[in-house]
This record gives sequence, structure tokens and C-alpha cells, in this order.
Amino acid sequence: MIIGIPKESLIGETRIAVLPDEIKRLSSENLTFIIETGAGTGSFISDEEYSNAGAEIVHDVYSGSDLIVRINPPSNEELSKLKDGTFLVSLLTPFTNHDLIKQLAVKKISSYCLELIPRSTYAQSMDVLSSQATVAGYRAVLNAASHMGKFFPMLMTPAGTIKPATVLIIGVGVAGLQAIATASRLGAKVEAFDVRPAAREQVESLGAKFLYMDLDDAAETDSGYAVEMNEEFIRKEMELLHDAAKRVDAIITTALIFGKKAPILIKDYMVNDMQPGSCIIDLAAENGGNCDLTKPGEIIHHNGVTIDGRLNLPAQIPYHASQMLSKNISKLLTEITEEGKIKFDMENEIIKGCLVTHEGNIVHEMTKNIIEGAK
Repeated sequence: MIIGIPKESLIGETRIAVLPDEIKRLSSENLTFIIETGAGTGSFISDEEYSNAGAEIVHDVYSGSDLIVRINPPSNEELSKLKDGTFLVSLLTPFTNHDLIKQLAVKKISSYCLELIPRSTYAQSMDVLSSQATVAGYRAVLNAASHMGKFFPMLMTPAGTIKPATVLIIGVGVAGLQAIATASRLGAKVEAFDVRPAAREQVESLGAKFLYMDLDDAAETDSGYAVEMNEEFIRKEMELLHDAAKRVDAIITTALIFGKKAPILIKDYMVNDMQPGSCIIDLAAENGGNCDLTKPGEIIHHNGVTIDGRLNLPAQIPYHASQMLSKNISKLLTEITEEGKIKFDMENEIIKGCLVTHEGNIVHEMTKNIIEGAK
């Protein structure tokens, strides 16, 4: 089987799906790799490094590949290049990217969706969402520091004592926890909020202050995702966040509801009451944003407050983001291949969880139900 790694076409994308070390480890008589020329440039990896790892460098990976491995969903042009009846591993945004999923089924492409890898202990090593959220949480803090006109840490200087910056993290998943840890390492005073009761212990273990309100165990699913709350809860939540917004120097928002648009947690009136020179880094921008005023893909200024809605923060740290992705994807490839062939063992929790289209059908039940319900 030949696995093709194309150069990512998304504007601003610098990452690559598989690094030379993993290619060298996975290659065998039954499994070989071809790489599109220049695919690793954004991550500072040359064609020569891939060639030395045993991969063949080509200008067109689609015509000669049995399996395409990529990061971002294929564009319409790239979809047309995928050979009918072949295989695809990629992020697919299946709950909203309905046309792509339908076309993959029409072309009888067996597609494995990286977002849908089960969040189980066994699958942790394949979880690209968590690994890239780690990168995004780290980068968000650096971006906040670059926007602010203040130091993060407290400094004792001959010119006097400088107070530490105060940073609020909203949403304490993987990205939020990494943001807390990074802001703390830089010396900021960190506060955090999450609707899930279990988050309090995690926040305090990192030395941050948890913004407390009466939380209900029903605030999270069995899988640990946040759920939508009732009106009274939301009213109290808005009061708490409004009060916090008035005193902090930076807000980093990471709150998401699985399969839905990101909840609005920072209203325009809250931004109006923030200190001039403060900033908001909205990591939920790709799902619409947690701030009323966020413009996905843009940095804007409102009443002296910077609102950063840039997308794909992991691409700002391409080398290590690619390294983590490569480890995740190589583990997945080991799971779904055997002796150079794709296996379709639907008793396997990984395969069952992330296989979306196969033999002309949409086989992932949740995706199928959402697409059929949208008709």
C-alpha cells in the first residue's frame, strides 16, 4: 500500500501530517510513502529529510496513492483528485461539512475522521484534538502577552514594584489547562472558570484561582464535555464573568459544546467595561467564538480592547505541532492497517468511532443522522 502525504493547501497552514521519523518507522515491504515536494517546508523539514527516511518525493501524490493522509479537510479541487475507492485520513468537520461527506460517499472513499477518534484511555495516543489543543492553549498565552502593554510577572525594580498581570481562562479543557499552566509559568495571576464541577480541582492543582458558583453535576456529559445550561444558570454565569472582565488584563476563551456553535460568554457590554489595553484571545473562533465581538480570522480593536480571533493557532508553532500530530496519526495508521492493508474491523472501538464513509455509504451513525436531519 502507498500512503501519500500532500502539502496542505489551507491558507496559513504550516503543519504536516507525518514527520520523517514516523515514516522511517512505519515503512515496510508492504507499506511505502510518497510526499508532495515542499510539503514539510512550513515545519522546517526538507524534501531531503523525507527522502533519507525512505519516502519518494513527487509532484502529485493523489494519482499514485492508495491512502491519503492530511490534516485539513480536502478542498473541492483536492476532492476531485482523490481516486474513487481509495482511503482518506483527515480532519473532516463532519457535522457541518455535509457536502464533503456526501461526496466522499459518492466516490466510495473510506474516510477516517480525526475529530471522531474516541476520547478513551486507549485512544489517547491518537487524539489529535487534544494534542493540538495543548499547542493552542500555549500559543494563546504568548499572543495575549504580545497584545498587552504590560509585563506578565511581578517585578521588583529600582523604579518600583510592578504588579503581575491578571489572566482569566474560560473553559478548562486541554487548551484551558495548558493556558493556565503557561500563564502561571510566565508569572501572571491566573483565574479560571468552567461549568464542569470536576474542573475546580484541576484549576487549583495548577495554582490558579477557580471562579466559583453553584455548579450542577449535570453541567457535563459522561464523556466530560460541557452541556448547555438553563436560563438561571446562564444569568449567574454572566454576572460572574462580567465582574471578572472588569478587573483582568487578558481573557482567553476556550469554551465549546460538542457538535454545536460555541456559546457566547463575553457579551459586548462586558468588553465595554474591560480595562483599556487589555485583550481577549478567542480560541473558540473557529466555531463562531465565545465573545460577541469576535471576528473569526481577524484581530480587531474595540474601546481600547484587542480581540484576537485568529484561527489555527497550532500552525503558529509548526514544528512541535507537527511532531505531536505525527505521533497521533502514526498510532492511528498502526491501528487501521495490517500487513500493508486497511482493515475494517467494526468491533475495534477506534475504527468504529472514526470511520465516516465506506463502500458508498455514510457509516458513522451520528454523522449520518445529522446529515439526514438537515435535509
